Amino acid sequence: MTLHADAVRALSDWDAPDAEQDLLRADFLAHLSAHENAMWRECVPGHLTASTIVLDAPGERVLLTLHPKAGLWLQLGGHCEPQDTALSGAALREATEESGIDGLRVLPGPVHLDRHRVWCHGGSYHLDVQYVAVAPAGARERISEESDDLRWFPLDALPDQTDDVLRRLVAHARRQAIS
Repeated sequence: MTLHADAVRALSDWDAPDAEQDLLRADFLAHLSAHENAMWRECVPGHLTASTIVLDAPGERVLLTLHPKAGLWLQLGGHCEPQDTALSGAALREATEESGIDGLRVLPGPVHLDRHRVWCHGGSYHLDVQYVAVAPAGARERISEESDDLRWFPLDALPDQTDDVLRRLVAHARRQAIS
């Protein structure tokens, strides 16, 4: 199965938590249908990305990166690469690379979707498929060159220097981890 086909499957199988997310899901599927290269950054109208909110083993803290371009604390993630065969695998690869934590466990299925304008190709969109991962007990993070900082935050004490998209993602992640 190609990465494109896996993304179609993952989004088709996903039960969106509300009407707004279901509309985004339909938009993402329409974009995949219209663009065979929708998984790659060369797709200028927009391309799918995979990100991950990483929770600690007890589910009490979230690992965030201080994004160098955005200047905000965000979840881990990024572009799909040619070696990726599954969208959840791309999310796991990005989270592992950016956190330095081996043994992350991605929970099944996406948890949230987000579309936002980015700097790629002078003004493209990221169609971000967001997952939840749980770090193994005792995991130690290691900052990567893709981040200005990397820290654990209590789920109920996120930094001010973030956005509503991350706050909604953390709320969805908390619900999925509990269920």
